[in-house]
Amino acid sequence: MSVERLVEYIDRMQQAAEQARALTDDLTKETFLVDLRTQLAVTMCLVLLGEAAARIGENDTDFVRDHPELPWSKIRGMRNLIEHDHYRADLSSIWGTVRNDLADLISQLQSIRHWRIQGE
Repeated sequence: MSVERLVEYIDRMQQAAEQARALTDDLTKETFLVDLRTQLAVTMCLVLLGEAAARIGENDTDFVRDHPELPWSKIRGMRNLIEHDHYRADLSSIWGTVRNDLADLISQLQSIRHWRIQGE
């Protein structure tokens, strides 16, 4: 995979994670659990995040191996669950992922992107 394409997928992952966080910034968990519109928007962000991660995994296994700090299989697993068995997805878990895990993921993606662009 070209560096440009790889950076594009990393950017897509970061953007989707940031959007999911932004959609929930002013909400409580209780509000999220009854807000269908936000649930659908957030789960779509997680699908897009997982799709970009899957593309990287399919096309650049060395990159995935070189960056084990990212939870690649969990990201793809969340995407698969939402996309293929949406009604089984636990909204409380989705809330926890968005509010507790995505900030670290965004930071990791930013670090990886800058490292990759500098060619180090």
